[in-house]
Amino acid sequence: MTRPLALALLSAASLAALAAPQSARAQTAGDGPTRLEEITVEGRGAGGAQGQGAAAQGAPGVVTNDGYVAKTTRTATKTDTPVNETPMTINTVTQRQLDDRRPQSLDDALAYTPGARVGAYGFDPRFDSFTLRGVDITYTGVFRDGLRQYNSPSGLFRLEPYGLESISILKGPASAIYGASASVGIIDLISKRPTDYAFGEVEAQVGSFDRRQASFDFGGPVNAEGTVLYRFTGLARDADTNLDGVPDDRVFIAPAVTFQPSDDTKLTLLSEFMDSTTGGSAAYANSTAPYTLKDGTVIWAPTGAIKSIEFNPDYNKFTQQQGRIGYEFEHRFSEAVSIHQNVRWSGLSTNERFADAGGAYAGQVKEETRAISADTYLKSELQTGPVGHTVLTGVDFGHLKYDSRIGYSFGPVPDPDLPQPTKQTQTMFGVYVQDEMKAGPWRLLLSGRHDWLDSKYTVPGAAAAKQDEGQFTGRAGLSYVTAAGFTPFVSYGTSFNANSGTVIDPDGEGGPLLGGVAKPTKGETAEAGVKYAVPGYNANINASVFWLKQEDGIVYSVVEGFNQQTQLDFRSRGFEVEATASLTNGINLLANYSYTDTKILKLSPDTVGNQVNSVPNHAFAVWGGYDVKTGALKGLGLGLGVRYTGSSFGDDYNRTVIKNSPRAFVDGKISYEFENVNPKLKGLQLQLNGQNLLDKVEQVCTASYCYYNQGRKVIASLRYRW
Repeated sequence: MTRPLALALLSAASLAALAAPQSARAQTAGDGPTRLEEITVEGRGAGGAQGQGAAAQGAPGVVTNDGYVAKTTRTATKTDTPVNETPMTINTVTQRQLDDRRPQSLDDALAYTPGARVGAYGFDPRFDSFTLRGVDITYTGVFRDGLRQYNSPSGLFRLEPYGLESISILKGPASAIYGASASVGIIDLISKRPTDYAFGEVEAQVGSFDRRQASFDFGGPVNAEGTVLYRFTGLARDADTNLDGVPDDRVFIAPAVTFQPSDDTKLTLLSEFMDSTTGGSAAYANSTAPYTLKDGTVIWAPTGAIKSIEFNPDYNKFTQQQGRIGYEFEHRFSEAVSIHQNVRWSGLSTNERFADAGGAYAGQVKEETRAISADTYLKSELQTGPVGHTVLTGVDFGHLKYDSRIGYSFGPVPDPDLPQPTKQTQTMFGVYVQDEMKAGPWRLLLSGRHDWLDSKYTVPGAAAAKQDEGQFTGRAGLSYVTAAGFTPFVSYGTSFNANSGTVIDPDGEGGPLLGGVAKPTKGETAEAGVKYAVPGYNANINASVFWLKQEDGIVYSVVEGFNQQTQLDFRSRGFEVEATASLTNGINLLANYSYTDTKILKLSPDTVGNQVNSVPNHAFAVWGGYDVKTGALKGLGLGLGVRYTGSSFGDDYNRTVIKNSPRAFVDGKISYEFENVNPKLKGLQLQLNGQNLLDKVEQVCTASYCYYNQGRKVIASLRYRW
């Protein structure tokens, strides 16, 4: 598709909608585009207020939920299509789940998500790192409020879960509507937003490893007319970890303001600043032994982790300052046509310092990352005979720029000299069209997009390496909504993603470290499944089978003693089932099982046909909670969870010497609302959360290195809400 033709498509469907008779634009839910009924429930809302009804159940127009059960989310289609009608798998970590489990990182928040592999690198507070259905999406699959969260090789934005309302996990390629993104889908982090009701919350925490934290969250109308709303969220933490010399300190603030001068126009400003400090390294020493490759080459490969620290705690600090500011704008021209624009600037600065325990060397990494993301689309609703259409025509822009400096010194020399920086810029421009069609019980989703990539990588003293190419991606899905609550669906899509950084040449042509700028990753996924909204209950059950293939995905391999980026082709297939429920008797339930089978198609002669490292075939998670509603124990809340991860290989050679054994971890919580002791104490709650309650500390090996997970961690929270 040429660029002029693609741009012309942006306006075609919208003009048809504007030209349609008014009667065709305002169809009922049975004849035209879906209209959502208002959901009114009691429970904790986005701001923690009790019984606020529909407005409290997540960000209006972005996500709605009832306890553990998601109702709608814009992540799948950028529209308010109900989750159960969307022809693809969507998992949601709701606000209530975040409240109950109190995750401390994105890894923790995803721990009960089917198909998500967390903890593959043991305990490492420097980065959030995870796979989804066997695909590493640490760099390419994380979005914030519908916009890609750009990262650089050593500059990854950290997440503060306290700043979130929910997390939506979309399975299947999303490039046709989001542009550059992972072949397996995206993880969309939904920020806390201003509310149309006044509320407040303050909280104090203490816990394991000398943890001390204070947080606050306020929001509501600024004026009597309710045309200006605000939200102000923040926390400060001073904490150590189970590793000496690895702190977990941070300061976080997130102001937000909404201006809504009329029912047709709304502008929301979202911002965040975080200053965090942790360890420059969190590694354990590894034992090694010779290993012979198929061609007879002998390499020294790890045989396991030793419970001795590999870093020097006196020179081990990783400081990071990150910030973002942007806006979400929407204006409705009529009942049928509206325009939406989301824009965000983000930046981070890192300074990572580390040294080995014996004082033989020291290293320092400084990185500056800046990015702009912008998405503008026209939403049009129209009717063609018996078929209702919700059409999006959009333009998307993204720009990444980073500078990286890495220096080493031998001997106990602090702050090694840093060379001139390597630099990379990436510019992405895309146009897309999506049509959601509805005819009786049938739902058909079609979307297509073309992206243009312009990338330049510069090393001091060398000519710049450039990439300039385009790619078309598409997505199609079909579902059938039955009156009995069952919705079978099928979908297929393709993906395209630009990668930052350089890669090695795994075949050793011209030397093993001579590679080039990372190629874009391309993929395709097919999925079929069924969703079941249990009649008469606030409960959902979803099951699906999937197949995906990815080319030139980014992985890490040990080459000449260094962990280097390289690229591989592989396929993944499997099965997932998930059940969520929040019932009127106080029971909350989350349970899932996933089977993932991976196979390497291209990496090196010694790995083709093997399983991708650290991806287990079997995994399941169960979390159950109960809130006592009546009697002497009214106000008591209990929760217990089990996370099971099956066996996996610790490297792509599939050596049994570092094969990861099956393991299970137990988490829990207990809370009490003091209002039931004295009505004057309404809003005061004490909660105790524990992770890895059985204190199981085991070795985990990934990408040819081995680590240990964190032991038992307990946090006590005293919170007051009004």
